[in-house]
This record gives sequence, structure tokens and C-alpha cells, in this order.
Amino acid sequence: MKLSIVIPMYNEEGIVHALFQRLEHTKALFNRKFGMMPTDIEIIFVNDGSSDGTFEVLKKLCIEEANYQLLNLSRNHGHQIAITAGIDLAKGDAVAVIDGDLQDPPETIVDLYGKMQEGFDVVYAVRKKREGETPFKLFTAKLFYRLLKKLTNVEIPVDTGDFRIMSRRVVAVLTAMNERHRFIRGMISWIGFNQTGLEYERHERHSGETKYTLSKMIKFAFDGITSFSSIPLKMASYLGIITALFGFIYSLYVIILKLFIPKSHIELGWASIIIFILLLGGIQLLALGMIGEYLGRIHDETKFRPLYIVEQIYKKDE
Repeated sequence: MKLSIVIPMYNEEGIVHALFQRLEHTKALFNRKFGMMPTDIEIIFVNDGSSDGTFEVLKKLCIEEANYQLLNLSRNHGHQIAITAGIDLAKGDAVAVIDGDLQDPPETIVDLYGKMQEGFDVVYAVRKKREGETPFKLFTAKLFYRLLKKLTNVEIPVDTGDFRIMSRRVVAVLTAMNERHRFIRGMISWIGFNQTGLEYERHERHSGETKYTLSKMIKFAFDGITSFSSIPLKMASYLGIITALFGFIYSLYVIILKLFIPKSHIELGWASIIIFILLLGGIQLLALGMIGEYLGRIHDETKFRPLYIVEQIYKKDE
């Protein structure tokens, strides 16, 4: 049985050599535990348009070392697309996905593979501990996963990332899904089959800084929610109904004042009008913005452009 390990890389020049050593150690563990030879394991690095020396270091490594490949993308396409490109290239009967920053220990792939042998098609890594992350990051991640679970009808496991291992039949379905705004962990959950989790401890970054800025995190959250839920669109309708109800109640209030309490001396002036204009305008803009998000995604899907462009694949000559 052959195993492919897909590793997206973006500006990780300082980590490559340490990552290589950890991967070699992982191969040795596979040999001891499952009798797998190094030739049974292919490593696929995906350089996602790095602007530092990551490409040069990876290229040298993959040209010199057998069973290592570098898929070099023409530019930065984003983390989820980089993972997609690597999975498309993978030839293994099982395919593992792991980030290259060493927060997720490569040795855990051995445990994921062992769990898969129990008859599972997907084994996803569940973070029971996350070292070196700020309270803000921990809180927002926890909030996002639980919000996503409430909004979607797909059972997307909480406290998980893209670190997982998949069978060939899951990979075959995943590679046939060509949507552009990808939320891979949600797409894999949507596929179904037998899936389970395995707990592990996530480590602090080996070096460098996280590539997921706040703006990227927000975009990623939008991709996840809009890919698997239409509730935001329904919320716009609910807001419209609630606003109309308040408007109707206020109208009744005004009529009652005019007809039955003529001595109330309550002047209905510009303040109340301005408040309602701002309220209605804000809700309308919110609804239009939400609709625009979905329309923008539809527009991107209808272009039928390729998900990514490969500059070249580098590997040792056979």
C-alpha cells in the first residue's frame, strides 16, 4: 500500500531542513510499525508562490532525494488551493495532508494511518492542545467551529484543521469537486463514508510567523459558511420581517396617539424619521452585502478558469 503526504508551503525557508529530518523519522516509524519501505511513501511539497528562498531550498531537496516531489505553482493561489493541487498529484492508496510549519507533528501521520487500518476512510486529527497561540486566536477558532456547526447541515468536526489522512475513494470524489472557494475540511465531511477523529497535541511553530492573518481568517470563515449554509441569506429575510413588524407596531402607536389621545402633545418629528431611515438602510445594505457575497461566488464559479497553474514539477531523475 502506497502513501502520499501532501505538504503546502508558503514562505517557510527556515523550516525546510528541520521538516525533512522529521519526515525521514516518520518514514522510519512507518517501516518499524507497518513494514513500509521508503519507496512506499511519496512526499509532495506544494510551493504556493513563496517570496523567500523556500522554492530554491525545496527544489534542491527534491532533485537530490528520491520519492520527494515539488509542485511549484505559478503564483500564490492560497492554502486551500495549494492542498488541492497536491492531492490532485498524489498517487497513493492513502493520502495525508499536513502543513509544513511543524505545528502538526509529522510523526502523528503514523497514528492516523494505524487508525485508518481499522476500516475508516478518513481519520482527522483533533487538537486537544494548541501551544503557542494567542487567546484571541483560540477564542475565535473555537467560536468559528461551533458557529459553523450550528449554521450547516453537514457534520463538520470541531477543533480540527486540514491535518488528516484519506482513502483513495475519498480522494477520487474530492478531486472531482472543482469549486473555487474551497473549504476542504467541510468538503471531506460532506463526502461521507466512515470518518473518525484522533486526538493529538499541536505544537508551537518551529520558526517564523503564522501566514494566516486576521483578514485571511475572516475570508476563510466566509468561505466555510457560504459554502455549506444558506442561512445568512435567510437571516436577511428574517431581518426584513422583524423590521416590517416593528414598523407596523409603530404605525399603530402613532394612529392610537392621533385618534384617542389628542392631548398627548407628542410631536412626531425628524428624529424618529431619521432613526427609521438609518435602521432600514442599514438592514438593506446588510442584506445586499450578503446577497453580493453569494453572487460573487457564483460569478467566480461560472468563469470556469483552472483552480491553479503549475509552473513545473521537480523531482529526482529516475
